[in-house]
Amino acid sequence: MTAAKSHRLDGLEPDNLLAFLALLGLLRALETADDTLYPRAAWDIDWPPLRPRLVLAREVTAEQISGVAAEGIETVAAGYEFDDRKDLNYSRKECRELLTREATASCADRRERIDLLAGLMSDSAIKDDKTEPVDPTPLCLLFGQGHQHFLERLAGVPREAAPPPRGKGRSAVRLSASQCLAEALFQPWRRDDPTFSFRWDPAEDVRYSLMAGDPTDAAYKAHTQHGANRLAAVGLAALTLVPEMRAGRVRPTVIGGMSGVDGFSFAFPIWRDAATLTAIRALLSHPNLRKPEGLKHLGVDHVVVAQRISVGKFMNFARARPLS
Repeated sequence: MTAAKSHRLDGLEPDNLLAFLALLGLLRALETADDTLYPRAAWDIDWPPLRPRLVLAREVTAEQISGVAAEGIETVAAGYEFDDRKDLNYSRKECRELLTREATASCADRRERIDLLAGLMSDSAIKDDKTEPVDPTPLCLLFGQGHQHFLERLAGVPREAAPPPRGKGRSAVRLSASQCLAEALFQPWRRDDPTFSFRWDPAEDVRYSLMAGDPTDAAYKAHTQHGANRLAAVGLAALTLVPEMRAGRVRPTVIGGMSGVDGFSFAFPIWRDAATLTAIRALLSHPNLRKPEGLKHLGVDHVVVAQRISVGKFMNFARARPLS
């Protein structure tokens, strides 16, 4: 174990939305568990292949980083409670009552939950008329299709410390929560875990024409990287939902997001200098985010864009491409 003030995150690819959300989640988890680490992140632009680097205030080992992050996720996950509701389908009245109740609560430790709810919905953005449910965050890709429920997974994944044992019998390998996170952060992803995910990983775009058999069969189902999904679920709260007027009615978007003729896409910067989670959110909110070299003066080397796509009744995000 080598202690250092910076660690390269070899597991987080720059064109994978799940990896970017996991990076946000890592910073949030570390800040929550131990803010004296003063966690920041930058990209190793001059050290290919392109990967982010975690920068800390003092020397720690990779194992310690994973352990502190696991503690942070456990703390944040306490606020991921939705009263057995499976889907993000609150009515306007339910949404307003919930947001008002949480915003006016006197407990200071409710901030984590308030941030989460602010990233999921707004009572200003609803469907076609007043009887319809709220229009949720564009990053919600699960609405019950194929028995995949967004809130059920958002509540469950962060609380599931590790995936089931790998292998059978005496050869089975059990991972701890910190080992699971270490795999997602410091190693290339193997996607060995038969656990729930959010369809943010482009590898989950499984199509019949590209496989030798039925992708719904157990033998062909894609597994996931459980640690990355735990971190990403925590990172989602950093992407505040913003109501905006589009096509004559109020619709939702998130910082970094934009809807156009090709549908919704999410843009995120690749920056050179170490930045806190607050600074990264500021970059995502900047009006010049999608302008070529619009953030160059802030140390941004380039910006990549991940497009949301539909495949039948399912949605996914494609791999991010450089902004053109």
